[in-house]
Amino acid sequence: MSAIARTDTSLVGRWWWTVDRWTLAALGAIVAIGAVLTLAASPPVAERLGLDTFHFAKRQFLFLGLAAAIIFSMSFLSPRGVRRTALGCLAAAMALMVLTLFTGPEIKGATRWLLVGPYSLQPSEFVKPGFAVVAAWMFAEQRLDGRFPGYGIATGLFLAIAALLLMQPDVGMTMVVAAVWGVQLFVVGLPLVLVAGIGFGFLIASVGAYFAFGHVQARVDRFFDPAGGESYQVSRALEAFYNGGWAGRGPGEGRVKEVLPDAHADFILAVAGEEFGLVLCLILVALFAFVVLRGFSRVLKSGDLFVLLAVTGLLVQFAVQAIINMASNINLMPPKGMTLPFVSYGGSSTLALAVGMGMVLALTRERPGGRGLR
Repeated sequence: MSAIARTDTSLVGRWWWTVDRWTLAALGAIVAIGAVLTLAASPPVAERLGLDTFHFAKRQFLFLGLAAAIIFSMSFLSPRGVRRTALGCLAAAMALMVLTLFTGPEIKGATRWLLVGPYSLQPSEFVKPGFAVVAAWMFAEQRLDGRFPGYGIATGLFLAIAALLLMQPDVGMTMVVAAVWGVQLFVVGLPLVLVAGIGFGFLIASVGAYFAFGHVQARVDRFFDPAGGESYQVSRALEAFYNGGWAGRGPGEGRVKEVLPDAHADFILAVAGEEFGLVLCLILVALFAFVVLRGFSRVLKSGDLFVLLAVTGLLVQFAVQAIINMASNINLMPPKGMTLPFVSYGGSSTLALAVGMGMVLALTRERPGGRGLR
């Protein structure tokens, strides 16, 4: 029985009985699994780098704690508060992305980070939730007032963000932002002919990225011809899944984390598969699917176009990121350097995802008449 009565009219009481507690519980389960897997995967990586054994684990626990606080606080916002927060987040992130191009250190051929004391900040991560909400706002405003150039503003923002991302370069992140923009255009009612044209444009752009960016070409070539390149991490990940079987070798018994450079980050699912087996991997897939499908089922009850578009964009971003990471781990697509939400190590990604999911919880809260509070 809940300790908060339905008659409780306090801020927390009203929040508790209107927020989607099932989604909140699913996100909590993902965060908890991420914490366990960080403890399992990160110590060998830290030791190879000459760091304290729990260097990455301590940091990720800090990030996960901050993420939980962000999700909780963001879920109290009204739709108007979500719009204002997203606009500020997008403006600040784009400004920092420009700064990154001039002052950020080059790491593995990319300039995506800013150094903030002992930590690094990846501003582009915070563009994703900000853009999803601001673009939804613009699309909805044009539907309400045909004279307002919402489609043009949203498209201009997308092109500006894509240009900044490609200058870093970050093709994977560009794909995620493009997916959000494309799906929102489809949902808002763009004619199917134009949707097909945009899809064809994305295909042409993908081919262009292959020839324009050396790292993209290398990854695609290794994917189609593993014997001809250095597909080391993917090969080790596949071996880990095979060795783990259904139930896994047991906590701490895995070996892939001792040889994989990104065992705590992009390939943490391989550690989960080896130590905890296919069962835990399927649980993770089910939790991600539940969050996305539950979010869609809630937002479809809303009569507010902005809420529908914003939640759709945020959930597409969340789902695409999870799919890309898991597909890369099992060699269904070339690696993109994309984190597994709330599971892989990464402060900027974890905090930005928390902002996005906090917004989803805020926008899908039950409100009188099923409409958002303007």
